[in-house]
Amino acid sequence: MNHFSKNDQIFNENAEILKALAHPVRLCIVQGLINCNGCNVSHVQNCLNMPQSTISQHLAKLRSSGIIIGERNGLEITYKVANPKVKAIIDAIFV
Repeated sequence: MNHFSKNDQIFNENAEILKALAHPVRLCIVQGLINCNGCNVSHVQNCLNMPQSTISQHLAKLRSSGIIIGERNGLEITYKVANPKVKAIIDAIFV
């Protein structure tokens, strides 16, 4: 009986999610986006008291990993967590 599955695509996708989350600032950003149901860069910057460029770099990494999406509303972009797996991961580690 084989208890190990070898589906490279599933393991690679999940590993990429975990890699993107494996930074304290990105974990904080994702948890905050879940808790406030999305917000813009300025709000994240004010909450974390970090430079806007640093926040933008972290948001870009999360966006490229498919964890968050940005919805444009005029000049403002509201970021939200788009991946339900990520919400489950955050719920599991922040019990």
